[in-house]
Amino acid sequence: MPSVKLAKRLAASILKCGQNAVYLDPSEHSEISVANSRQSVRKLIKSKIILKRTQTVHSRARANLWNAAKAKGRHMGHGKRKGSANARLPVKVLWMRRMRVLRRMLRKYREAKKIDKHMYHELYLQCKGNRFKTKRNLMETIHVRKSERAREKAIAEQAEARKAKAAAARARKAAARAAASNEKN
Repeated sequence: MPSVKLAKRLAASILKCGQNAVYLDPSEHSEISVANSRQSVRKLIKSKIILKRTQTVHSRARANLWNAAKAKGRHMGHGKRKGSANARLPVKVLWMRRMRVLRRMLRKYREAKKIDKHMYHELYLQCKGNRFKTKRNLMETIHVRKSERAREKAIAEQAEARKAKAAAARARKAAARAAASNEKN
């Protein structure tokens, strides 16, 4: 029986596939064995004696369904877990996310002039020191700090006003005394 190895190799090269994907018509065996050049193999391909097999289906339908279910949280129980909790979602990753969220918020507040650079620096260091668990915690702290500062400022202004009033009253009394002593003389 004549060999068709050469024809098969040439056909694989021409069809740009592996040799296993090349189909040679068994009824035309003798004709194929004669083909010893690319040109003659091309002619056989054109006349459908040599064919390229269709690729076998490797469907992802079941995999897609499974992944869709996993997205909903199915198949994720204790029995399906291989790694430790830290391997599955590292504590460091959670920390990095939290830091980035808090620092982004601080930057926004500083740029919007909601906090000055001194308060920004204090709160930045407190974020780094694990003081705030969430954005809400940080926001509440900022509001409390700002209200305290406003209250202190208002108290200071009131005290200043009282001092000024008292000084004015003293000046008036002194003037009145001076006027009274001038009248006596």
